[in-house]
Amino acid sequence: MTNLTGRAMRVTVLIGESDGWHHRPVFTEIVHRAHKAGLAGASVFRGIEGFGAGSLIHTQRLLSLSEDLPVAVVIVDTEEKIRAFLPQLDELITGGLVILDDCEVVRYTGGQDSR
Repeated sequence: MTNLTGRAMRVTVLIGESDGWHHRPVFTEIVHRAHKAGLAGASVFRGIEGFGAGSLIHTQRLLSLSEDLPVAVVIVDTEEKIRAFLPQLDELITGGLVILDDCEVVRYTGGQDSR
């Protein structure tokens, strides 16, 4: 397990839910590559409404557009590891937005089974 506290970097990737990479969702490929790269963690969040560079609003309220809702993939680790991972994102992201933020990790622990 990675020991991560203090200064860190967060990369947020904003893409469409229907964006694909070799017959699999791009967000799934990003998470699996982040895991393989040994990054501290990655999470995928599905949006309910949004628009990007194409200015087309995607919303769950319109049935015809509900298959391409916005998705955010958030990964946190040290700046060195995040920057080393960026070329993989360049390979995967054909449309979307990639944001880097400095952040501070206050607590990073594995979950414990509550049973």
